[in-house]
Amino acid sequence: MKIVYFHGFGSSHASGTVEILRKELPEDEIVAPDIPIDPVEALPYLQELCKQENPDLIIGTSMGGMYAQQMRDYRRILVNPAFNMSTMSKGLKTGEHKFFNGRYDGAKTFKITKDIIQHHNQMERQQFKNITAEQKETCWCLVGLRDTTVTNAEAVFKKNYLADHVIRFDGEHQLNDKVIKKVVLPLVEQLRG
Repeated sequence: MKIVYFHGFGSSHASGTVEILRKELPEDEIVAPDIPIDPVEALPYLQELCKQENPDLIIGTSMGGMYAQQMRDYRRILVNPAFNMSTMSKGLKTGEHKFFNGRYDGAKTFKITKDIIQHHNQMERQQFKNITAEQKETCWCLVGLRDTTVTNAEAVFKKNYLADHVIRFDGEHQLNDKVIKKVVLPLVEQLRG
């Protein structure tokens, strides 16, 4: 199976989640891009990447889950999706920030401007438009019960998708080895069939 992984805000292709997925799914191809900071660049970039890669599955965490939700022609797993980055994220604040992991281009820092926050807000207001019944069938949402970073993911997902496609797990916002093995991988295996 070909899986594309969309990382969270301030992260990269080198996140620990990518390493675990590659280790636990050695027969599968894991494609992990660095997502541009500005959604004006990020959304078209990710749409084009998915057209080129034609993945069997997209997994997105946090901000990556918000982007993954918008890749409607593919099966998707959204983990603690940050659907409202511009209003709820503690990280999306103006100023210079450090990346959590190494990026392909070697960048160590990034800037958030008022324009980037506005771009997130504009995209977020449009992100659930025109979802078809078929697209609702191909999207799942995993919600950490102890997630204090994104607190409304389940309610927003249920409003726009299928309530029975929500899986709650005992965990926080950041994924760890245990949650990936006990929650994410079983769903990947279920979707493999």
